[in-house]
Amino acid sequence: MAKENFVEQIADIEADFPQWYTDVVKKTKLVDYGPVKGTMVIRPYGYAIWENIQSELDKRFKATGHQNAYFPLLIPMSFFTKEAEHVEGFAPEVAAVTHAGGEELAEPLAIRPTSETIFGSMYSKWIQSYRDLPVLINQWANVMRWEKTTRPFLRTSEFLWQEGHTAHATEAEAEEETMKMLAVYKEFAENVLAIPVICGKKTEKEKFAGAVATYGMEAMMKDGKSLQAGTSHYLGQNFAKAFDIKFLDKDGAQKYVYTSSWGVSTRLIGALIMAHGDRRGLILPPKVAPVQAVIVPIAQKKEGVLEKCAEIKTALEAAGVRVTLDNSENSPGWKFNEWEMKGVPLRIELGPRDIEGGNALVFRRDTLEKSEYKLVNIVEEVLKLLETVQKDMLEAARVRRDERITYATDMAGILNGVDGGKFVKAGWCGCRACEDKVKTETAATARVYAEGETAKTCAICGKKAKHTIIFARAY
Repeated sequence: MAKENFVEQIADIEADFPQWYTDVVKKTKLVDYGPVKGTMVIRPYGYAIWENIQSELDKRFKATGHQNAYFPLLIPMSFFTKEAEHVEGFAPEVAAVTHAGGEELAEPLAIRPTSETIFGSMYSKWIQSYRDLPVLINQWANVMRWEKTTRPFLRTSEFLWQEGHTAHATEAEAEEETMKMLAVYKEFAENVLAIPVICGKKTEKEKFAGAVATYGMEAMMKDGKSLQAGTSHYLGQNFAKAFDIKFLDKDGAQKYVYTSSWGVSTRLIGALIMAHGDRRGLILPPKVAPVQAVIVPIAQKKEGVLEKCAEIKTALEAAGVRVTLDNSENSPGWKFNEWEMKGVPLRIELGPRDIEGGNALVFRRDTLEKSEYKLVNIVEEVLKLLETVQKDMLEAARVRRDERITYATDMAGILNGVDGGKFVKAGWCGCRACEDKVKTETAATARVYAEGETAKTCAICGKKAKHTIIFARAY
């Protein structure tokens, strides 16, 4: 009965997915709501996931030649007027500081919604010659975008992210950088987050304000909606010309640089929740789980039980496993539910009979399977099992996604597909009016081009198709 009541605290994932999501982020203590509307307090368990994401990504950035730096939070508002498309795209979301020190400021200061402008300002000082290129800088920071409708991790007024900003001597180098970082994100999403993603170019309507081209990474959530999990932008010379970022080339000519920018944010935690979770709560892939294994003693007051559990914990820690021993006064059943809800990949159960038999029961959160392992081999078995869980979670998510990708040849097909929680591939003539019509009539948007696929006719107007687009409802 305790188990039934405990699980009932989370809404039914099948009946009310949005409420299930809200319940999970609150009851697993990932976040709490901040005192200012639209803000969130990331609690230790949630922040530990973010730290693991940071660690894995940072290694990849540095391996590709990037360095970390930090740029100011406050940006002169005049910077945003220098790139017309950029200011128009971000104007509704910009929060401004107008007073400081008890006085009105001569010029309002924007709280960064993104940092292309301030990077551009500094790059114009730092870059003088072709010898100064390329510049490959990333920053881990917070940003603010004044959102009207918010949900923890998915869309908040303030969130954490990383943003890479690079400058190059040639168009080809900047485009190569844009695609290289998209590939880094894809590898990370699949091999660390265990989330299969579809990467591709965004339509003109959906691209980043001020970019020449935007490439997105789309992940399917368990309700069939898409989550834009990351973006990489080729900015051409738009910001270089706006901020006069020039260099003296080898041929003696002054030239504008070509730039790129790319970023992912704490919405990746939202992706983890919605791509893997179930009716019991979170299911976390081992590579980012704050706790990879929890040891739950059975009849812990019996002689030798806690001592043996502590011994196993020490051995697992020495092998690099993030492990905790739950020796609280709560019942084993309560502990099972608690750690299952928190998504811990493995649970090790150990009681007097197990110790006598030289075994331990190990429970997998992803499949809900329980197996018996010899205590003498428990460290090796746990290490192997964590690798297996990581791979199996990716494969299970890939199968779920692929089963829910469909094709449509008309508007009815698009509507039926997204109503059924699917990604829909459909022909598109390239006309903005047709793209807008899909959104108006189905609440779906063009996520990315389906590269390498060419439909014959536009599913919206029937004219000859120029592209195949993946349409989906999205967060």
